[in-house]
Parts: sequence; C-alpha cells; structure tokens
Amino acid sequence: MVRGVRRVVSRCRDFTAEALADWGWIPAGSEAGEERVEDVLLLVSEVVTNACLHAGGPEEFVLRRGREGVRVEVADASSEPPRPHAPRSPALPGGHGLMVLDRLAGAWGYEVRGPGAAGKVVWLEVSLPSRP
Repeated sequence: MVRGVRRVVSRCRDFTAEALADWGWIPAGSEAGEERVEDVLLLVSEVVTNACLHAGGPEEFVLRRGREGVRVEVADASSEPPRPHAPRSPALPGGHGLMVLDRLAGAWGYEVRGPGAAGKVVWLEVSLPSRP
C-alpha cells in the first residue's frame, strides 16, 4: 500500500530497482540489460508521478514478474482515464508522460478498479532485456 505523494516516486523506483536486480534483469557485462532497467525505472517514475499530479498520489504499487517481462500497476482514487496533452514541443518540460509510455512500454493501459474500490489502475508491461 502506498499513500500520499511525499517521496513516493523515489520509493517506488528504489523498490523496482531492487526487484529487477533480484530477478536477474541486470546481466553482468550487458549494456542492453542496464538500458532496459533504466527504461523500466523511467516508466515507473512517469506513472507514479502522474498519479501524484492528477489523483492525489498512488494508493497501491504492484510489480509482477512474468515469463516474458514485468508488469507495473499503479492504482489511484481517480476514475479519470489517462489523457494525452495536446501536441507540444519536446523541448518544453512536462506533458510527455504518455508519449514515453507509448515509446518504451511494450503495452500499457488502464482498468477501472473492481467492486468496493474507487478509481483506476494504470498498468504497463515491459519485455525482458535481450541476452547477448
């Protein structure tokens, strides 16, 4: 359970980095594996930051390891779906989170939370790093 916005992004990133290391996502001598880990950490930062900015912070953060990769889930209390901002210059800060998800995640989306829980879950999936 994750509540609030204070240091939540760094806590979720740290948790993710530890889990990926435990799961062997950082093969010795593999830059590709390290780059994929950085992709996952950036994606975690994006979805957790969006929950902070648009929904009062995440309520739950879940990592699921699968045979093909990892799934990240961030639950929040807002029922508003993620919406892209109007196109803007990449040189301007902010408003690029969903573009980052589109480019780095294998798949992503959102689901309305089940009975008894208000809000939604934003999820993303990232494939395993390729082995040399």
